[in-house]
Amino acid sequence: MSQIGGFFELWSPVLLLVIVVVGYVYRRFVAMGNGRTAEPVSVSKQASFFIGLALFYIGQGSPINYIGHHYLFSMHMLQQTILYLIVPICIWVGTPEWIMRSFMKNIVFRVILTFFTRPLIALFLFNMLFSIYHMPLIMDYLMKNDLSLFGYHTVLLFTAFMMWFPVFCPLPELNRLNDLKKMAYIFGNGILLTPACALIIFADTVIYDMYANVTVPFNHLSTLDDQQLGGVLMKIIQEVVYGATLAYIFFRWYRRERREEDDVELLETQEIPNNHGGNWNHA
Repeated sequence: MSQIGGFFELWSPVLLLVIVVVGYVYRRFVAMGNGRTAEPVSVSKQASFFIGLALFYIGQGSPINYIGHHYLFSMHMLQQTILYLIVPICIWVGTPEWIMRSFMKNIVFRVILTFFTRPLIALFLFNMLFSIYHMPLIMDYLMKNDLSLFGYHTVLLFTAFMMWFPVFCPLPELNRLNDLKKMAYIFGNGILLTPACALIIFADTVIYDMYANVTVPFNHLSTLDDQQLGGVLMKIIQEVVYGATLAYIFFRWYRRERREEDDVELLETQEIPNNHGGNWNHA
């Protein structure tokens, strides 16, 4: 391969149309509330949802997808981090509670969501599928079979959403983890994702046949360096995302603890004058 693909190979107009339609439906029917019991979604939540949609298109419908599939392993790993580590967070944060309750009325949706978002199942399922995907034999096969690749990526994206649900759960009744357990959950994710990154970073040979014999007209790195760069990108972005998530959870927990302490102190200061007053009245 020595020529870059055409416009419709580098960019996906069909996916862009889907993203625009989803964005319009969200803005028109979700963000503005249901008009009766649900209030409009906050600007910050709307921004999070639309950023998630934009990042999904960047990862799946922009040249990152094409170049990562045909030329550079590092671009492929960048795509992976966008789709599986960032997009689900943005979408869950931007999803209001009331719309999730509407979906939960469907028994099939409720059973699937309740089962696959159990923390241990979500944790191990995503990381297992992600590690299997990056085994050389599996990845080389998938990259040569578009239908199988699409199916695997769909399942992997589903498990990524399930993996992030226990951390950014929009429904209180399904929020199975307190903040301390959420921090442990994120830490466990980081540990389970490390072997796949280490396999790629420390390999001293090109382990993926699909990239071994590709001629890249715009690349200044060797194939092995590009492979190692992909592993490093994955690990660094993973650390940044998980670190930011840990910080978010920790400071939210800290602020809540401080607020509860302030409420207790306020109640105590209010009770002291009342007690004194009661003593005077008794005298």
